[in-house]
Amino acid sequence: MAGSSSTFVAVLTAAAVATVGFLAYQASASVPAGLAAPRANASAATTKAPRDTRNPTALPAGSGTGARVVYSVADDRVWLVAADGRAERTFQVTPGSVDPLPGTYAVTSRSRAVTGTDGTPIEHVVRFTGVKGVSIGFSAAVDGSTPAPDPTAKTGGIRASRADGNAVWKFATIGQRVVVIP
Repeated sequence: MAGSSSTFVAVLTAAAVATVGFLAYQASASVPAGLAAPRANASAATTKAPRDTRNPTALPAGSGTGARVVYSVADDRVWLVAADGRAERTFQVTPGSVDPLPGTYAVTSRSRAVTGTDGTPIEHVVRFTGVKGVSIGFSAAVDGSTPAPDPTAKTGGIRASRADGNAVWKFATIGQRVVVIP
């Protein structure tokens, strides 16, 4: 009797492991493309996206199509782009000490109000990736400040003014594409 019950438990355990493995595979296979790992463009990682020298705040060419948030690491600038490709708003930001890699991401989480990693109360947090355990996203300090980050601390908050942070909050809901360009 002891041999048959141990065989029964072994069969049940194997079936459970197989079921969990199958479900894990199914979950990973059905992740929407925008929520998958970033697709960094090798040429974008090494060269700055083309800019309109006559209009430095113009949306850079090669920043994608359709509705999206475009963030230029080199220019510390954000564009909120409508589905028709027209930039609805653009503004300067103050980056954290950790930059995201160029690529296409999706908004993965949002928080109305939290305390930033630098201890500052922040609002309208829109996260889209992480780098070595540091969450990267847009936010605004409740007091409206945008101080330069402490280079000795690892921070991923890309700080905007309160008005601009509110605009990102309204525009960039879960799943919204975020294109990071050099």
